[in-house]
Amino acid sequence: MSSAPASAVIGGARSHYGPWAVRMLVDGRPTCTGTAVARRWIITASHCFFEQAEPVADKRITFRVGSLDVREGVTVRPVPGGRVGSADADMMLVEVPAMNVPTARLAIAAVRPGRMVRQYGWGATCTGDENSCQSPVLKQADLRVLRPDDPRCEGFTAPGGSDFCMVKVSGIPAGGDSGGPVMSISPQGTQTLLGVFDGSDRERIAGAGDVSRQLSWIRSVIRR
Repeated sequence: MSSAPASAVIGGARSHYGPWAVRMLVDGRPTCTGTAVARRWIITASHCFFEQAEPVADKRITFRVGSLDVREGVTVRPVPGGRVGSADADMMLVEVPAMNVPTARLAIAAVRPGRMVRQYGWGATCTGDENSCQSPVLKQADLRVLRPDDPRCEGFTAPGGSDFCMVKVSGIPAGGDSGGPVMSISPQGTQTLLGVFDGSDRERIAGAGDVSRQLSWIRSVIRR
């Protein structure tokens, strides 16, 4: 699984909906994507909080919420000590001051192979120097879920593991998209958060943590 910061969608299309989508910045530089899952909680990828295996200090982190354009919206900062990482998946819950944004509905059942899903992010739109082509606007890509034992999924998922694997249909997530939402494809306002993107080969295959498998952990944290 790639641990490089994921970027905006390579290919795909500009998104016109995604009120729960959150942009993560470190030292003012865009790094990852996340999702508002409660008024005070954002979920993203755990690997976004480490640089060369060292934790990134809370004071260096900001989130932009409330706009599909990262240059707009509202800035919120993590509550000191308010990070809670999953023991079983590349997922981090981050507490922030109350946000006035719609929150994502959480999946209660595992995503099935063959299902079409939609991934959102502000990540890289190019290969190579991904830091040079981070998208200022939210993008989206459609992908299809594969069986966990599909040979193409090697390195991204394992049968019985905490992730599911996807193949490109209209685009592929990249650096800067890490931690971003993988949603069901349904009418606006009814999408469900199925996964948290955590890595791709930048060409055809991507992996995401399965939200349904972490549902008890997520609920226990955001209710505290």
